[in-house]
Amino acid sequence: SSGINAEYGVKREYNSDDDYVDEEEDEKKPAISVQEREWKSKHCPYLDTIQRSILDFDFEKVCSISLSNLNVYACLVCGKYFQGRGKNTHAYTHSVHDDHHVFLNLHTLKSYCLPDNYEIIDATLEDIKYVLKPTFTKEEIKSLRHAHKICRALDGTSYYQGIQGLNNIKANDYMNVILISLCHVTPVREFFLEESSYSKIKLPPGSIMFPLVQRFGDLVRKLWNPRNFRSHISPHEMLQAVVICSKKKFQFTKQGDPIPFLSWLLNSLHYTLTGAKIKRSSVIFDTFQGEMIVHSRKVPPPGEAAVGEQYRTNSTTTSFLYLTLDLPASPLFTEDGDHNIIPQVPIYKLLEKYNNMTEVEYKTYDATYLKKFEITRLPKYLILAIKRFTENRFFIEKNPTIVNFPISFDIAEFIETRVSDQYSSTEYNLLSNICHDGTPTTGTYSTHLHLSSASQWFDVQDLHVTKLQPQMITLSESYIQIYERADLSDDSKGS
Repeated sequence: SSGINAEYGVKREYNSDDDYVDEEEDEKKPAISVQEREWKSKHCPYLDTIQRSILDFDFEKVCSISLSNLNVYACLVCGKYFQGRGKNTHAYTHSVHDDHHVFLNLHTLKSYCLPDNYEIIDATLEDIKYVLKPTFTKEEIKSLRHAHKICRALDGTSYYQGIQGLNNIKANDYMNVILISLCHVTPVREFFLEESSYSKIKLPPGSIMFPLVQRFGDLVRKLWNPRNFRSHISPHEMLQAVVICSKKKFQFTKQGDPIPFLSWLLNSLHYTLTGAKIKRSSVIFDTFQGEMIVHSRKVPPPGEAAVGEQYRTNSTTTSFLYLTLDLPASPLFTEDGDHNIIPQVPIYKLLEKYNNMTEVEYKTYDATYLKKFEITRLPKYLILAIKRFTENRFFIEKNPTIVNFPISFDIAEFIETRVSDQYSSTEYNLLSNICHDGTPTTGTYSTHLHLSSASQWFDVQDLHVTKLQPQMITLSESYIQIYERADLSDDSKGS
């Protein structure tokens, strides 16, 4: 007979001695009455052996012995994963050898007592099932816009709903800051909290991208789960999906750059959510995509006149998911007494790049171009990426310039009046500020998050979460910023 993994569509042939029984299969059961079996199901004597404090459902759902993802059960006494529940299976053997009897199917959420092999029906297990697979009603999802909740973990640690540390397995802090920031963007959060929004996506044959959407949705629901057993989360399954779907371009064992990861993640989520139909819109593009006109003209070589078709100004319309801001070059030499002075620049100076008047020089291997950028459509959420690192053949250099920015700013002075008149407000409020601290190779990333429902700022660096005063945010070496447009009312945030 053959078995099919419903989650991944993996088909596997079983040998005759593979007794990996799941709950849908008929099996030989003890000859006891229906009444006796029902009584056992509701009066299991082993429920007090469950150890909730050691249960961890953040890791990959595979058997700890066979490494198979078929019919995997979690032992609720020791927290380990085992395959099957029939005789000669790893779960059955574990129940006899270690005297652990309560198991939970990680796919169907049904509980069983082994080796007696009867289903356990008890309301006290609902909290464990909810931690494994959190669900949210439409009313609960909408309430997150204006109501905050202070939750308590099993060890007594308090945490704000949605503000939890992400485990740094080795060098994935550059991914953590992007993931937790996107989880706080209201339209993205509301879309992924409801699993039915993306569960029926149809992708081309051979596509490997669906686990990326699935794992990101799981991470969003775990982060906003008010009943977590712990005050932190391990994004292990999401990171594994990133490694596979990016074909090892982004790994959690090697430090990376958040900006390329952010670009890849947004485009990959959009590509998958639209079923590989690029022209269709998605919650990603609807939230972050803006539009601009790029005016480009070629610069003639020294001593030559700008005559000919090739030197005419060309204008092209293009879309963007984030805007890159170029820092001024840091001084090579400092005067006596200026060694401890760090250069600073206001963010308004950097935004002049997009005012349709400032020409920016771009060089290729054979020509030089001058470009002007004219923003024609504002995104609901504006992402600014500050170009802080410069890489050459020998090393990576970091520009330590501090960018002075307000918590709220108006972009009207950088766009045409005919564009700003289309919006009731052109003001943007800071939602997330991703920072880099240290050298280019050994530095760490952290993020400043604003929980609007609590009017509170938090500094999140891996597992460490602390409250933050707004005045401290502008002192950091900002790298990526996410702003929310002020005219997004409660009714329009999810639109």
